Amino acid sequence: MQVWKFGGTSVGKPERMHSIRQLITSTETRKIVVLSALSGTTNALISIGEAAKANDEAEVNRQIDALKSHYDEFIQDLYQTDTGLAKGTEIVEKEFSFIRSLVQIKPFTSKQEKELVAEGELLSTQMFEAYLVEQGENSILLPALEFMRIDTEGEPELQTIEELLTSILEQHPDKQLIITQGFICRNPRGEVDNLKRGGSDYTASLIGGAIRAEEIQIWTDIDGMHNNDPRIVKRTFPIRELTFEEAAELAYFGAKILHPSTITPAKMRGVPVRLKNTMQPEAPGTLIANNSSDREIKAIAAKDNITAIYIHSTRMLNAYGFLRRVFEIFEKYKTPVDMITTSEVSVSVTIDNNTNLDAITAELREFADLEEHDTDQTIICIVGNFSADKEGVAHKVLDAMKHIPIRMISYGASEHNLSILIHAKQKAEALNVLNERLFYYEDAMKGIFTAP
Repeated sequence: MQVWKFGGTSVGKPERMHSIRQLITSTETRKIVVLSALSGTTNALISIGEAAKANDEAEVNRQIDALKSHYDEFIQDLYQTDTGLAKGTEIVEKEFSFIRSLVQIKPFTSKQEKELVAEGELLSTQMFEAYLVEQGENSILLPALEFMRIDTEGEPELQTIEELLTSILEQHPDKQLIITQGFICRNPRGEVDNLKRGGSDYTASLIGGAIRAEEIQIWTDIDGMHNNDPRIVKRTFPIRELTFEEAAELAYFGAKILHPSTITPAKMRGVPVRLKNTMQPEAPGTLIANNSSDREIKAIAAKDNITAIYIHSTRMLNAYGFLRRVFEIFEKYKTPVDMITTSEVSVSVTIDNNTNLDAITAELREFADLEEHDTDQTIICIVGNFSADKEGVAHKVLDAMKHIPIRMISYGASEHNLSILIHAKQKAEALNVLNERLFYYEDAMKGIFTAP
């Protein structure tokens, strides 16, 4: 069995849903199909919730009417028979009736807000499954709220998910296509909640890990993960193979196609993840697995809105416990550290969340001296296979960056990551020069300009 996930843009138009049906029925492999909400729907529902919290009834009704009008038009083009259209109309009327009743609850709390936002996935999956039934496909809708669970910390309970899902699937052994929602789940109180990080991609990975799927396929509107940011760098190309570790590094440090939490359940269970393009289904995409090509440098990513904190203490000389005290403060305020560099009496760290920066620095000053921290920084992450016996990796990177000031360097903690900290204003220059020197330099010298 395989797990295929389609995002908001992939289901955002009726013709896209028609194409998805063609894709998922093109092979005889049994599939669990995970769908996001139609593109734009989640933002619209969040906006309705904001208006409800503000008690702006007129604005609530205006926005609900506008969103329903979009769905009324959508189903006219989605279904191809009167029976199908009648079923689609029934779904839309039922869900929007619930939406209207939900926003009338006073006060409008986070509990109602989560139920409201979940309507996006509930609508898209019901509409799509009804379309499959109209077309005579052997399918069934399996509500994610029946098996997707999170704990008190908001973390998925993989073992519980596996037990519930396995039991449910055993009840439908003859169904070829199983449709379910991404993103939504239930919390320990039994309330509707969501996975937050990674959304529908995370759902697909959790399901794939739980059932030990043959493969997880995440379908988006670009051809796999690229070697650099195509919005900033002109000459990028899809990466055909990555290890789980390499993909996680890229995702954490800015590759937008994948959230860093997404592939963790798949990695735990050894399930390959393939990134595919709904606009070019014939393209090979990117395969993420335990092994990949032995190419030295795979890709470059950038993470913005970084703050660097510089901590000094003469008491650190030949002392112990200093780093423990430093990191206890970051732990206390639940603020992850991205990069760290140390010397005999100093430690520098970067964070991407300044919410508790003032409190953190105040506590650090109780036992250390702090330089003025640098804001508006960017981490450039070079990812690849940098095992200890590899030569020249750092030299290639630093040589390419010789005209750009570097604030911090992190190398050696991982065999897959070399990170450098620069000012955000030099991000575009850094990404472009690294792209040319790390991926195209030798070819350029030979007059060859094709992607590696």
